[in-house]
Amino acid sequence: MSGYFRNGRPEEALRVFISLIRDCASITNLLSFSCAMKACGALGYIKLAFQLHGLLEKIDFGSDTSIETSVLDMYVKCDAVRYAELVFLRIPNPNLFCFNSMIYGYSKFYGVGRALDLFNQMPERDSVSWNTMISILSQHGFCVPTLSMFVEMWTQGFRPNSMTYACVLSTCASFCELEWGTHLHARIVRTESVLDVYVSNGLIDMYAKCGNLEFARQALNSLTEHNSVTWTSLIGGVAQCGLEEEALILFNQMRKVPVALDEFTLTTVLKVCSYPNNISVGGQLHALTIKTGMDSFVSMGNALIKMYSKCGDSQKANYAFEMMPVSNIISWTSMITAFSQVGDVEKAQACFDKMLERNVITWNSMISMYIQNGFWECGLKFYLQMHKECVMPDDITFATSISACADLAMLKVGIQIIAHAEKFGFGSDVSVANSVVTMYSRCGQIEDARKVFDSISMKDLVSWNSMMAGYAQNGQGRIVIEIFKNMLKMEYTPDSISYISVLSGCSYSGLVTEGKHYFESMTRDYGIFPTHEHFACMVDLLGRAGLLEQAKSLIFEMPFKPNADVWGALLSACKIHCNPKLAEFAVRNLLELNVDKSGIYILLAHVYSECGKLEGVADVRKLMREKGIQGNPGCSWIEINNRVHVFTVDEANHPQIKDIYAILGDIHDKMEVTRSY
Repeated sequence: MSGYFRNGRPEEALRVFISLIRDCASITNLLSFSCAMKACGALGYIKLAFQLHGLLEKIDFGSDTSIETSVLDMYVKCDAVRYAELVFLRIPNPNLFCFNSMIYGYSKFYGVGRALDLFNQMPERDSVSWNTMISILSQHGFCVPTLSMFVEMWTQGFRPNSMTYACVLSTCASFCELEWGTHLHARIVRTESVLDVYVSNGLIDMYAKCGNLEFARQALNSLTEHNSVTWTSLIGGVAQCGLEEEALILFNQMRKVPVALDEFTLTTVLKVCSYPNNISVGGQLHALTIKTGMDSFVSMGNALIKMYSKCGDSQKANYAFEMMPVSNIISWTSMITAFSQVGDVEKAQACFDKMLERNVITWNSMISMYIQNGFWECGLKFYLQMHKECVMPDDITFATSISACADLAMLKVGIQIIAHAEKFGFGSDVSVANSVVTMYSRCGQIEDARKVFDSISMKDLVSWNSMMAGYAQNGQGRIVIEIFKNMLKMEYTPDSISYISVLSGCSYSGLVTEGKHYFESMTRDYGIFPTHEHFACMVDLLGRAGLLEQAKSLIFEMPFKPNADVWGALLSACKIHCNPKLAEFAVRNLLELNVDKSGIYILLAHVYSECGKLEGVADVRKLMREKGIQGNPGCSWIEINNRVHVFTVDEANHPQIKDIYAILGDIHDKMEVTRSY
């Protein structure tokens, strides 16, 4: 049994144990049980774990300390942490092995906080205890606590090993802590006579992901032998720096040296190919996975699906999915995302319906898919269904669902979802709070939005942008500028979205001088070049202020071809200031872009109407009839009892339409009698 287990054949070890069970006289020592439980834990067979534990209790072996330790470790490895906890609590004096196993188990089942509490309760610790806790903190993305724990371990007199260094270097890489990583490198060189391959790979990964490719290459060249992890670390880091071409060159260099490819290297390179201009290389890598037989790996199939999906080719993504001999939740969820990105809602729904198992990421993908494709109510229905099926939501669930309420201006439903977020402990999450700010702003509750914004303790750039956009939409441009200045004082670097909010606020409030200043400063001070959205804001600002010629000149000065938003802003300004000649010019350019023709003609007719040129209105309507162009009906909606009722011009499909028209008739009659309009 021991020989089979040590050589990576736990199933064979269990077969030998079963033979022992059949020969009752052979069950005389604890070693056979200990080996069987190790094999059971390695395979994660929870039902067998219950049977082994029950048999131990039956033959009165369960009270032995060494057996209790093995039972506890078996349950932890089978992800049955609650049963492991019951065993742990009944051991009078748990040894270090028990504590270390439970710390790992608590981190998986309860989270980092519970694991850290148990770590702090330990009467004594060894290097495994420290390494386990550092690894847990690193894997869960806690940068500062990981580094602090490493320093504390050192000061307590415990010498780090290669596992410790690898975890800390991984943390430095994830959070781009180059200064800390460099300091750690110096300490490793000073205290360690030889660097093993794990530490060296960690150094390469850290330097590459922190953008210091020169040091990463030096670390690579200092190694006497390179393995696939070494190359994968460098390729992944270079790709993360946005140097896709160089990453592909490194991959070609790797293939020229005698290093065996593995699935981790290929999945890393496939991520590099997740751009339309690299899809041909991705296709070649797909062929390579088939040639090497790696296409049967689930991780490889998932990487291919994601690669084709991000390149916008849902058909090839679906082909890769169908060719997978085994798929998992990630595979199905990736296909939902692939269909969502090309707007194929029906196929995404079909994938979801076929899934035998779903997790919160799957549900989030469906909610996002419906919302991104304009089916906000369907997205909210999925949120409610998720709630009914007792699926534990996360921050993305709440942020996405609240965004749908913002798009629909469904304040009451949004408040209910906010209450759910508070109940599940996500009320203070920054992404959720940002969505709440946006929802309140779009529903006209700008004061409530400001209260939520002020309550965010760790604001990010999205928080500031959301608040500025809210004030801009509510026509309070000076407050937008005030918030923008406060943001700069707090040493946040604005992005293009920040300036869209500022320019929009200036436009709605008529702040022409301020708008021109910020339009110029975005490139001068921060190197942000204006996009179509920024030019549309400036044309709108100048147009609203009656500076139509300046708006027209700005359009002519654009470094790229104006889009419909830019010409639409000019056309709207022509309506405000009765300039039919310039309006006709804007319309001609809009028609060249093949945008919605009915909206253009209707807006031009409004320009003629505002200017008192009724013959122009008649000509536009005649032209629309001759070309068979029909205007899209106007639309409005109202929320009653958590349901949105949508009405269009000449509405006839609402189930209560007769009652509605009757009440409108009564109101009209009363207005006629009282002359109250």
